[in-house]
Amino acid sequence: MWSCGSPPSPLSTAASAGRSPRSWCAVAELDHDTPDADLLRAHVDGDPDAFGVLFGRHRDRLWAVALRTMGNPEDAADGLQDAMIAAYRRAGSFRGEAAVTTWLHRVVVNACLDRIRAAKVRRTEALPDDLEEYGDRGSRVSATAATEDPADLSVRDERRRAVLDALATLPAEQRTAIVLVDMEGYSVSEVAEIMDCAVGTVKSRCSRGRSRLAGLLGVLREVDGAGDAGHTPPRNPAPVSPVRSPEESRGPPA
Repeated sequence: MWSCGSPPSPLSTAASAGRSPRSWCAVAELDHDTPDADLLRAHVDGDPDAFGVLFGRHRDRLWAVALRTMGNPEDAADGLQDAMIAAYRRAGSFRGEAAVTTWLHRVVVNACLDRIRAAKVRRTEALPDDLEEYGDRGSRVSATAATEDPADLSVRDERRRAVLDALATLPAEQRTAIVLVDMEGYSVSEVAEIMDCAVGTVKSRCSRGRSRLAGLLGVLREVDGAGDAGHTPPRNPAPVSPVRSPEESRGPPA
């Protein structure tokens, strides 16, 4: 986590566009109940702190989307920085036709996809293996998890590593759709807004991506007894409960 008074690099870079925010933590304590739309409007009107509060509120999910889309922490940090600079400078273009969080996710997704299309990405790396100590949204799991059968933990850890490796092989648009729908829990209609495409396009990308994942992960399904010829692939063949790696929990580097 970032320390108080030391905003993450995307915010710091965005602030260099012309404003110098106060300590992020101090502002967040004062404005934690302010609606997203009001924060964005305040930023457009010249408030030097509003964007920092807004970004801090949605930082974890935006970082998770960037990391899973880009495939490694370095490129994810670059993509998120591009996105936050764009959002900071173009906030006046927000028309309120979607939720602010949807707009922010769209900016992040577009920035990441732009980098991928421009081949400004490093070799995709598997995310770290030590996922078990982190639970939903980056929180540490209870101590009882440590008492689970080591064999079960090993199987689950192997499965998660396989999912992340397989996810990295998908085309960028398919990977992003699956990350948003199956891993971040957005509805298909919300993802259509985020990705600025038709609902049917999102469904198609998810379907094709899941089919590819099913093929890559078929051996694991057979081990689980789900690989018989008459078996219909599950809606999400990958065991993609939103488990956070340490990189996702800590966020982009300061």
